[in-house]
Amino acid sequence: MLVLDEVKELYAYNRWANQRTLSAVQSAGSEAFSKRVGGSFDTLGGTLRHMLGAEWIWLERWLGRSPSGFPDWDAATFEALVERWRDVESAQRDFVEGIEPDGLYRMVAYRNLAGTEYVSELWMLLRHVVNHATYHRGQVTTLLRMLGAEPQSTDLVLWYRSR
Repeated sequence: MLVLDEVKELYAYNRWANQRTLSAVQSAGSEAFSKRVGGSFDTLGGTLRHMLGAEWIWLERWLGRSPSGFPDWDAATFEALVERWRDVESAQRDFVEGIEPDGLYRMVAYRNLAGTEYVSELWMLLRHVVNHATYHRGQVTTLLRMLGAEPQSTDLVLWYRSR
C-alpha cells in the first residue's frame, strides 16, 4: 500500500513537472498563452487554468470544503496565473508535508462540481491529482508543439535522474 514518503515524492515530482511546463509556456511567449488552437480547453492558458483550478479544488476538498466551481481568479495573463500557482502549490505542499502516516487512510467526504457526494480515502485522491496533472501536461505539450514552441520533458524517470 502507499506510504507517506511515496506521496511526498509524487508531489515533489508534480511541482517539478509543473514548473518545467510553466517554463516552456513562458518561453513560447504571451501570444501563445492565449492563442486559440483547439483541444479540450482551446488555449494554453485555458488548459493551465484548468490544471491549477483542479489542484485548488482538490486541496479544498481535503481541507473539508467542497467548492461548487472553479475559483474566479484573475489569471488572464501568464504572470497572474503563475502568481496563483505559487499560492496553491505552497498550500498544497504544506498540506502534504503535514499528513501523518495514518492520515493517508482517512475518509474524505466531498461533493463534485455537479453536487454529487462521494467519500474516498485520502491516498486515492492524492494519487488522482498527480495523475490528472500528468494528463494535462501532456495536452500542454501537444499545444506547444502545435504553436511551434518547444515543450520540456516531464518524464518521471528524468526527475529521478535530476535529483
